[in-house]
Amino acid sequence: MDSINRNQPEDNRRDLSATDATARIRDMSDDAGSCFFCTTPLPGSDTGGTRPMSIKQADDTGALWFLSAADSHKNAEIEADPNVRLFLQASKHAGFLVLDGHATISRDRDRIEALWSPVMKTWFTEGKDDPRITVIRVQPVAGYYWDNKHGDFVAATKMAIGAAIGKTLDDSIEGTVAP
Repeated sequence: MDSINRNQPEDNRRDLSATDATARIRDMSDDAGSCFFCTTPLPGSDTGGTRPMSIKQADDTGALWFLSAADSHKNAEIEADPNVRLFLQASKHAGFLVLDGHATISRDRDRIEALWSPVMKTWFTEGKDDPRITVIRVQPVAGYYWDNKHGDFVAATKMAIGAAIGKTLDDSIEGTVAP
């Protein structure tokens, strides 16, 4: 298979599993802070099944936690099909992650309390005791990431030098994520 990767003088592939995968998910979700949360739209729905969502927490298992309204399209779509896809982007040129996962919805009061922040009152006008609040937990089952190895400055420098000398000096790293 022809690929730009064959032009690179260094290895740019590293698949992650177990602890390494969980660490990558946590780091990228902390950096991104939000994601595109994709569900399977219900028949006749005009939502498209994709919306931005604030990631409230990524836990030690790699699960991502969100707060959502019980009467939202998203919750209805998850109840019909719990398979979801999340797209994260940590910065303009690095930290990309796509995760496929299984979503569950609960009304766990302790978890709501732990995830609550005052800005959430924008959507839940009765505060953290709003009866519409639900917790969504997404347990990733597979994913893929793209990042740079040495940070944005080194990556940009390698790209500039590569462009000047006509050689691929990409500092990227990518691979599967299997929590």
